[in-house]
Amino acid sequence: MDRRSFLRTSALGGTAAAATTLAAPAIAQGNVTLTMVTSWPRGFAVLDDAASKFEEIVAAVSGGSLTINKKTPGELVGALEVFDAVSSGQADLYHAADYYFLGQHPGYAYFTAVPFGGTAQELTNWYLHGGGHELHNELGEIFNLKSFLCGNSGSQSGGWFRKEINSAEDFQGLKFRMPGLGGQVLGKLGASVQNIPGGELYQALSSGALDGLEWVGPFADERAGFHEVAKVYYTAGFHEPGSGLALGVNLDVYNDLSPVHQSIIANASMATTHWQLAETLSNNGAALARLQAQGVKTLQFSDDVWDAFGAASKEVMDANMDDELFAKIRGSFEASLASTSKWISQSDGYYVNQRNRVLGG
Repeated sequence: MDRRSFLRTSALGGTAAAATTLAAPAIAQGNVTLTMVTSWPRGFAVLDDAASKFEEIVAAVSGGSLTINKKTPGELVGALEVFDAVSSGQADLYHAADYYFLGQHPGYAYFTAVPFGGTAQELTNWYLHGGGHELHNELGEIFNLKSFLCGNSGSQSGGWFRKEINSAEDFQGLKFRMPGLGGQVLGKLGASVQNIPGGELYQALSSGALDGLEWVGPFADERAGFHEVAKVYYTAGFHEPGSGLALGVNLDVYNDLSPVHQSIIANASMATTHWQLAETLSNNGAALARLQAQGVKTLQFSDDVWDAFGAASKEVMDANMDDELFAKIRGSFEASLASTSKWISQSDGYYVNQRNRVLGG
């Protein structure tokens, strides 16, 4: 049995009995209601904003014929249990960051972010025009899912710390929250890495259960209040240069929807992605200024630390290359990155540098 067949069998077999007892999506007088479980506490800036925007767009475009019933963590399942809930049919769709689900398959990292990966624009280029969406669905089919990008929080910060990071050795024994392959990179540097849901992070940092964490960026981090318990903030990180969020729809549920409702979900997901990226980037600058006014010290990692990130990242990425589908996804992603990044650096990137030089930005 190949790895993909094994994954599909192990992922779905254990939940098959439960799935057969669950109700189908609610349908009344031609209207459909889908239950969406999310990984975000209600009201969380940026992330729950995206889930709520998707819910709003679907209702508006469908004229009420398709309704999303959003369930936040604890209302139906836990924040990190949404994937299995939708795969098995306990819920109809989820909104989350797919790199939470590396235990199901390491290839899911590419549909959020990978170390030294693509910016938000580069991720979208690959997803829509370089075969990324097709690979997302190929991976999703193993777990009975139809998949979409549904949000992007842009480049995420390097994180909150109680003390400055002066060398890679400072990560030794550091209790740090970072999910995805980026967290595995910090593990290579000796950190004690934890994947704690967003709703539990403030308490973990304030109690000392964590020495530091990364979350999103200034706008979301300010709302979460991390600056109240940590004052050292690294504004650039290696791990998430353009973080996509994902919508996973139970494949059986999706196939039973009308073509119109399928199209609404696809287009609402795309609209949410662009809306959320603009929301984040338009708010981060002002939020950063407010954090600095409250005594937050903003820093950048040294080149030596960046070099350590790079070396450990290569080890982590290469360790998954024995998986055929991971290798296929990585190859596709890196080919797209190579074909689009050179032009971006010579056009947009060069222009921004010159604008800042000329205008003093």
